[in-house]
Amino acid sequence: MNPIQRSYSPIDGSLYVERELASDTIINRVLDASVGAQNVWRKTPLNERITALTAMVEAFVANKDDIAEEITRQMGRPLSHSPWEVDGFEDRALTMLAKAGMALADVVPTAIDGFTRFVRREPLGVVLTLAPWNYPYLCAVNAIIPAMAAGNTVVLKHSAQTPLCAERLQQAADAAGLPAGVFQTLHCSHDSVASMVADSRVDYVAFTGSVDGGVAVSRAGAGRFIAMGMELGGKDPAYVRADAKLDHAAPNLVEGAFFNSGQSCCGIERIYVHETIFDNFVERYVAGVNAYTLGDPLLASSDLGPMVRASAADHVRGQTAQALAAGAKALISKSNFAAADEAVYLAPQVLVDVDHSMAIMREESFGPVIGIMKVSGDAEALRLMNDSRYGLTASVWTQDQDAGLALASELETGTVFMNRCDYLDPHLAWVGVKDSGRGCTLSSIGYENLTRPKSFHLRSV
Repeated sequence: MNPIQRSYSPIDGSLYVERELASDTIINRVLDASVGAQNVWRKTPLNERITALTAMVEAFVANKDDIAEEITRQMGRPLSHSPWEVDGFEDRALTMLAKAGMALADVVPTAIDGFTRFVRREPLGVVLTLAPWNYPYLCAVNAIIPAMAAGNTVVLKHSAQTPLCAERLQQAADAAGLPAGVFQTLHCSHDSVASMVADSRVDYVAFTGSVDGGVAVSRAGAGRFIAMGMELGGKDPAYVRADAKLDHAAPNLVEGAFFNSGQSCCGIERIYVHETIFDNFVERYVAGVNAYTLGDPLLASSDLGPMVRASAADHVRGQTAQALAAGAKALISKSNFAAADEAVYLAPQVLVDVDHSMAIMREESFGPVIGIMKVSGDAEALRLMNDSRYGLTASVWTQDQDAGLALASELETGTVFMNRCDYLDPHLAWVGVKDSGRGCTLSSIGYENLTRPKSFHLRSV
């Protein structure tokens, strides 16, 4: 018997899912099937691929309520928030399918008598997608739907924390009648993943996860000329300018930092506030955080749930303790959150008197804690926002769009927001810089990473 993968619910620590890990024989069978299916799928007309994938999306959304509860039980997000992820999956999938015709169309240069010339975007082959637990469907959809629309086949390996998410997607693909081998899932070990990345049958790897995980995947593919898409998280900053509307900025930045218990790769993890409005902003911010209710995520009253596991909560506790020891001040009392304990139910925290000597302002926290720092103006804010090895998103809160655009042009990040945060627009490219990753998903540009250009230069004689 192969090793057993056990997934424990963060709600109460109980065993929730057990799955046998795939053997080498099964993995080889899956990869062979994926290669064989791709040879047929890539020749299937685009409109037929889109129709089949639309049916897959519809089959998935039809089970929205059950899927939402499974999300909550697997990773701890409040049930009141989980249905939104199913809606987001549908929106992103249908948006990308709507863009496929334009994105995959031949590129035809200016005509020359006697010649037929064009560039065609051809599928890469087999796409191995490695999806995370924190947004188990929203991260997966960025790769799997456009990959298949472009004529690739997909093998999905989901996080060990959220194995049912892979199975739900497989059920939807099967219900939609996708040809065998076009979409397949595997529960397998890290060693098996590394072997697949190194396998010549895999043509592209789409990975979402930690920097360390991205390094491991890159090493596994060393020596192969294989493309990889990496979305590796961030330490996303926000800057609240002196002219910001605080009644808009404060609540939005509270949600941007604490939604999903702060377990968001593009969540707000550090805030810089102009000194003239600092006290006013912090007062509003603390009030917003204290309005949250931490508790059992299956209860309608809870808008903060547990972190995914005790080690993740301990990481946040360690960063917080280090900052406090170095002179930071905590503004939230644990006594305001009756459900807080020393395991996974972590009370939110707001820290001031912080600086960049503290890990809380430099390294990813991925939890319900935020540092707020006073700045003298745009120049200081820009310097501090760029003082990071990460670059996924950044946000500027201002009523002056010209000033916001000027700052945006200097920020070292993949996405710049003004007066919003922690959001993916499927019409825009999703991309990170520095240690936040490489490659691009979403928008019509996202298809470029899932295809290769092939030039046709035909002369009439």
